[in-house]
Amino acid sequence: MKDNYDLSNLRKKPKRKNSRRKGNNFELKIASILNERFKTTEFNRSPGSGAYATTHSLPEHLKIYGDLITPQNFRFCIECKKGYPKENLYSLYNNSSEFWGFIAQCEKDSVKSQRLPMVIFKQDRRPTLCIVPASVDFGVDQYLELHRDNQYYKMYLFDEALTSWDTNWFA
Repeated sequence: MKDNYDLSNLRKKPKRKNSRRKGNNFELKIASILNERFKTTEFNRSPGSGAYATTHSLPEHLKIYGDLITPQNFRFCIECKKGYPKENLYSLYNNSSEFWGFIAQCEKDSVKSQRLPMVIFKQDRRPTLCIVPASVDFGVDQYLELHRDNQYYKMYLFDEALTSWDTNWFA
């Protein structure tokens, strides 16, 4: 007897991940965390996810840099990154890794916005990290020092950085 049954349709295909939606949701989550921490409603996702200022010709006082709209006296220009499973501890030693690209992207926006750069990075099932210039001191004992091309950074657990004084976050 010949087997004429095609069972290939019964195998489940892995669900496709929408990286844009994942990034948007992460930005909304970080805005919510910051709003709750600083008891405000001023943190919001940027229209166009940070690209709005570079793709639209707006007056300087209306330009938005980074992934989040922040209060006027907030010290940081924030770039949010979620996912990137290939990035790991060894990426810090690879000058062409996406990890260093995130920092470079944030630095460009921070110069334009006249704020300090902050990259908030999260991988699945890992704690959220934040990377800031080495001059920033959140008063947290545990952090990693990073450097590349005579530029120095600190990497904190985001939850621990949030425990620092408001004066470390606002000018």
